[in-house]
Amino acid sequence: MNTLPRILLALSIFSLLLFAYPVWRLGTWMQLSDTANIIITTPLFLSQFIARVGLRHSAGRLAFVFRGAADFFLGLAPFLLVQVVAAEFLLQLIAIPTQNITIAILISTTLIALWGVYKAWHPELVVVPLTSFKVRKNIRFAQISDVHIGSRSSRFLRNIIACVEQQNPDFLCITGDFIDQRGITVEKLAALKILSVPIYFCIGNHERYEDLDDIILRLETLGVEVLRNRSIEVDGIQFIGIDDHGNPKQVGRVLPFIDIKKEMYCILLYHRPHGLEDAQAHGVDLMLCGHTHAGQIMPFHLAVNKVFEYTSGLYHFKNTQLYVNEGTGTWGPTLRLGTRSEITLFELTHSGGTRTGSSVMPRTKLDCRRFGSPTNSTLLKRFRISSHTIRSCISARRLPMQR
Repeated sequence: MNTLPRILLALSIFSLLLFAYPVWRLGTWMQLSDTANIIITTPLFLSQFIARVGLRHSAGRLAFVFRGAADFFLGLAPFLLVQVVAAEFLLQLIAIPTQNITIAILISTTLIALWGVYKAWHPELVVVPLTSFKVRKNIRFAQISDVHIGSRSSRFLRNIIACVEQQNPDFLCITGDFIDQRGITVEKLAALKILSVPIYFCIGNHERYEDLDDIILRLETLGVEVLRNRSIEVDGIQFIGIDDHGNPKQVGRVLPFIDIKKEMYCILLYHRPHGLEDAQAHGVDLMLCGHTHAGQIMPFHLAVNKVFEYTSGLYHFKNTQLYVNEGTGTWGPTLRLGTRSEITLFELTHSGGTRTGSSVMPRTKLDCRRFGSPTNSTLLKRFRISSHTIRSCISARRLPMQR
């Protein structure tokens, strides 16, 4: 069987199980006629075929709305399926009017949807204090990642940039997947002009999938410093950006060709959280990544945890640190369930020693887990910043530097 028929067969089975079955079952429990049930179930069953195949390269307003609706249903479908299956078992044990069960399922799914939308539209500000003997002054800088303009609107971007501007950072780092659709104009990205500080950017996989050269031109027109397998030195800090690649060894392949200044604090921007050990071997102080979305919607985080060793938060390996942003935006469903949309604010201060390190703000619970390492398992730690360090961007104010 050719690849395309296999894909269509797999998508059909997936859609039958995840979309058609729970919707059809709810319709029968509500005692809808077969005709009404078909009218409701068929477009939902076909939604991903239309969104992913039929409208793949469509950029109109109607296509945007339909793709958004299809992806929204995709995000809720697992929760709907679980509830319908549980109800099937419950009905075998207890005599309950099926209409009541259907109404209860619809109400609970609606509440889940409202919470997921709220989380997707209200990123949280995560404050990460860092120290290094290489810096001589306090530095505040922000990171956003996986904004996904195209799937997300220019209005969402304006909200994000306004929130970043409120923190009064010295610069902003964008670690890929900023754009995920062809034809995103300069006007739709104009919110970047709000910032009066430098913006450094590395490409992600979604930029590679789309009109990459045009994306770079538009960002450079807006004053963004696009770092593609090169470095730049600004005010005693060396910024390195590496192009996204599917090869987990990409960081190790590119860094030997970049002259890293050992006396400077070195920040590496790379989209995927691969290559921490290679970054450490070449003298990188801080590596900033995204890509994982931390799974975005549970239980998809279980699959993400199988693919990536580093999925969210701050990690240490010897004198190098890695921070994985959970994603400022969303891809596919505009939903966040069990994860957060995130803007990260780093507060980097001078330390008197010879090591680069991190701390946490007062009252912060530290969740430390040790991971095995082929080099030295005792030196690799994962640090999760707890909710005590998180401030909502809706009421974000500049936070005091930790002394």
